[in-house]
Amino acid sequence: MNKSIAKQQSRIARHNRIRARVSGTAMRPRLAVYKSNRYLQAQLVDDEARKTLIGASTKDVAAKMKKMEGAKALGIEIAKRMKAANIESAVFDRGGFRYAGRIETFANAVREGGITL
Repeated sequence: MNKSIAKQQSRIARHNRIRARVSGTAMRPRLAVYKSNRYLQAQLVDDEARKTLIGASTKDVAAKMKKMEGAKALGIEIAKRMKAANIESAVFDRGGFRYAGRIETFANAVREGGITL
């Protein structure tokens, strides 16, 4: 098996284990994060209604920034959009990625924006 395919399958398995425990509601939606080599994407999901409430990407928010700066800018932008939608807390879904680097920076920026994770 190719090493990159094995890494991807391991991440998907981790994400499935996380999703077995984490679920979003209308009052406390799930803040799901996906990290590619170039961009970071985040969306707020109400799993009961199966709807995406808010979504953003560093492609739109922080196109010309470095990766870590873009993660922080995306976290602040998501927090602003959540405040505008009167959402004060969310359940964090790291998508099977390690809670380090861009994922950690993003989560801390959302917390700095006044959202409880």
